[in-house]
Amino acid sequence: MRAETEAVVNDIKQSLTLLRRHLDPDRVKSRLADLDALAEAPNFWSDPARAQGLMRERQQLEAALSSFTRIARELDDNIELVELGEEEGDESVISEAESALKKLRAEAHKREVEALLSGEADSNDSYVEIHAGAGGTESQDWAQMLERMYMRWAEGRDYKVEIIGEHPGEEAGVKSAIILIKGANAYGWLKTESGVHRLVRISPFDSNARRHTSFASVSVYPAVDDTIAIDIDDKDVRIDTYRSSGAGGQHVNTTDSAVRITHLPTGIVVQCQNERSQHKNRATAWAMLRARLYEAELKRREEEAQAAAAAKSDIGFGHQIRSYVLQPYQLVKDLRTGMESTNPLAVLDGDIDRFIEAALAERIHAEQPST
Repeated sequence: MRAETEAVVNDIKQSLTLLRRHLDPDRVKSRLADLDALAEAPNFWSDPARAQGLMRERQQLEAALSSFTRIARELDDNIELVELGEEEGDESVISEAESALKKLRAEAHKREVEALLSGEADSNDSYVEIHAGAGGTESQDWAQMLERMYMRWAEGRDYKVEIIGEHPGEEAGVKSAIILIKGANAYGWLKTESGVHRLVRISPFDSNARRHTSFASVSVYPAVDDTIAIDIDDKDVRIDTYRSSGAGGQHVNTTDSAVRITHLPTGIVVQCQNERSQHKNRATAWAMLRARLYEAELKRREEEAQAAAAAKSDIGFGHQIRSYVLQPYQLVKDLRTGMESTNPLAVLDGDIDRFIEAALAERIHAEQPST
């Protein structure tokens, strides 16, 4: 076996070893058997919230075990193909197997990172909130580009995306946008995306074709369900209703259906204007407020546990996490990990896994106890 191929095989084996350690296939099989037995009980659905939680756990465990088993099987199959091709001197068979092994290594690494998403809220759905920085149309257009990037990323993973609200810019783009991404480990994957994103390009809105720098902030927080208790006193909130903004015409909202909720102790503000019904907007806004308060509590715990990690996750317009340069050269660089891509158009089309995985790996490494 060629040295390069042997290195790929060893990388996959190392990932499988780590996966086996975190997954513990025997424990997962035992737990799946227990969950199947629970699901067959006649009163299983008498508590819908509990039943849904158990079914979600079963789905996630089954998917993780299936993925681990398949990677191990495909590794053995492709090693055999390489050895067979070498015995018969068939270079095409060797090349095909080597190509498959490289793809398998990338997947094994991704599953390895995913297996380490064991935070309290990592398995939850995720809100992504985007705000344009100073700079008017330039930054508003950039905010909308980021919104599209995350939507494309989610669609590539077969996640569901809901636009909770958009505040359109005067000429183009959005002043702010909130999307809800639904899927396994959505928050775990996206949590390191919080921070300021910087764009450098020749402005399409500048008649003199000058280079402009734009900023937008991204905040990521986990969606919460009824199984997570978030107590909010009525005296701690202020609820305002107002008329939704829109493009006008026959679809303009002529009633005060938009809802803004301010949590006075923390200063957290959420708003929703996506629905025509004030009742639906109010329900969505309350769900968002509970999610924001939950995320704040998770962050407080993280700060107490690891001050150094918390310093990296502070959010503000002074904290840039990634730079996207379209002119005079093409480069996307994560300022925390050093990860780069010379294909910013692909990145803006949702190809951000390498940045996410690098940031997660660095955070996981930082959280490991020193030996």
